[in-house]
Amino acid sequence: MPGSQRLPEAMEETGQELREPKWYRVILHNDDYTTMRFVIEILVSVFHKPVAEAAKIMLDVHRRKKGVCGTYTYDIASSKVAQVHFLARQREFPLKCSLEEA
Repeated sequence: MPGSQRLPEAMEETGQELREPKWYRVILHNDDYTTMRFVIEILVSVFHKPVAEAAKIMLDVHRRKKGVCGTYTYDIASSKVAQVHFLARQREFPLKCSLEEA
């Protein structure tokens, strides 16, 4: 049928439905030891934030005890959480990062 969208044949045969993936927020949590400079470094290197935006998020972490780094699909969000924990351990900071459903 021209102009109409059709499901792939395999999808029609199994009756499966395509759904949008769930989204997750990645959150940095404040602590008394991790430096503000390191938090900015994480935001720039792991989350690809410009320095000005990284500084704003870092201040949210400092003042509000947590800051949202971005919203991603589950696999990407959990990978970013693991990257943050790995880099923090390397530098001996207790920085915590988590994800929550958006």
